[in-house]
Amino acid sequence: MERAPVSVIIPCFNCSGTIERAVSSVLRQTLLPSEVFLVDDASTDGGATAKKLVEIKELFGHSMRMEIIRLKNNSGPAAARNAGWDTATQPYIVFLDADDAWHPGKIDIQYRWMEEHPDIALTGHPCLLMEENSPAVPLSDAWSAHEVGKTLLLFSNRFQTPSVMLRREIPYRFQQGMNYCEDYLLWLRIVLNGHKACRIDLPLAFLFKPSFGRGGLSRNLWQLSKGEMKAFRTIREEGLISGSARLFFTNYIFLKYMRRFGISLFSGRLFSGSAGRGTEQA
Repeated sequence: MERAPVSVIIPCFNCSGTIERAVSSVLRQTLLPSEVFLVDDASTDGGATAKKLVEIKELFGHSMRMEIIRLKNNSGPAAARNAGWDTATQPYIVFLDADDAWHPGKIDIQYRWMEEHPDIALTGHPCLLMEENSPAVPLSDAWSAHEVGKTLLLFSNRFQTPSVMLRREIPYRFQQGMNYCEDYLLWLRIVLNGHKACRIDLPLAFLFKPSFGRGGLSRNLWQLSKGEMKAFRTIREEGLISGSARLFFTNYIFLKYMRRFGISLFSGRLFSGSAGRGTEQA
């Protein structure tokens, strides 16, 4: 069977209840990846996650190379993804969170498009917020891809991590120690250092909880905003943006926070759409 030269990296922390759904969505790909890394970030659930990962490897490991990486200390998703990235052997890397899933056509569509566009270092796509046991989402045959340049990316994070495929040789990594926006900082570093990124206009990943927690918590909102501000402080320190640009975007982030907080305060939700089929998470 044909395999895509793709390494799948799944950070795992206290995820015994969802990880099988995530891995199953990998195994249902119409074009299978070459290897999967399940990175146990020192789970604290009494061995439930560790046991589940072994069961999954025994059950599905015959289909492709599947490895369990165990971290000694809980270090967050950035460290877990980096550990898988550094172990990967394939030229393309994709990321999937343990409580998310993919459309069966994701790897086939994204990999073949990147093969046809060797100048593109990173691609992503929309994600859909789904309810449990939602039916499969049909894909349109008429889709396009557009470049996400520096200006667009500076104004907002256009790539959720489960949507991203990138080239393994990219010389940057997730910022360890950051629990919010470590992914956004990586995308900014990639694009601001001259690499190209594109967004494929197909919803190829599924989320089963809102990005800011069930119902939207203002505490998570503020932590997200602080993470964005830290990302802009970091790229300023690295000379990737000017001081005036950092000041502008810091103010812009604060205004976004106030708007989102207002929406969550009056509606009880962070996003206008209700959870379920067709609710897009950008």
